[in-house]
Amino acid sequence: MPSLQAYQYRMPAGFAGDLQRAEIATIEPQLIDPAAPPTAFGVAVKMVNGKIQPINLAADTAAIVYGVNLRPYPIQGNGTDPLGSSTPPTSGVTDILRRGYVNVVLGGTASALKNGTVYLRVASPAAGKPLGGFEAGADGANTVAMPASWSFTGPADSYGVTEIAVNI
Repeated sequence: MPSLQAYQYRMPAGFAGDLQRAEIATIEPQLIDPAAPPTAFGVAVKMVNGKIQPINLAADTAAIVYGVNLRPYPIQGNGTDPLGSSTPPTSGVTDILRRGYVNVVLGGTASALKNGTVYLRVASPAAGKPLGGFEAGADGANTVAMPASWSFTGPADSYGVTEIAVNI
């Protein structure tokens, strides 16, 4: 994200995995499975044998989603991370959003609409469509619809970041 610029219409929404409206959020610290750690913030994760793993199987369903991998603040990024990004740890403890609002990168080509259905990519990852990523349109068997308690709160910003309501 460029700095020192004027925004004519809309400020950027933030970064993927940023918690929004913290006063109503339910966040749990959970152990990361070092054999299969999440590779991004703001993606859906599942619980396997008491540890957090990314959504990584075509057989994963909406029911298996445990929550969303949150980006802690403040965070000490890796020295090789580009400006405005961060890489999740591969072991230890991570924060998981179970209920609340979070910024995510909108995958796919469909535009997010207020109160729109949230789809989760479970197969056929591609550029801009990571496994565990959120999309606003169905893509056959490659995405699953999340429950009605998950919804978009509005359109994505110019960087593709939007906010979703989780279990609200």
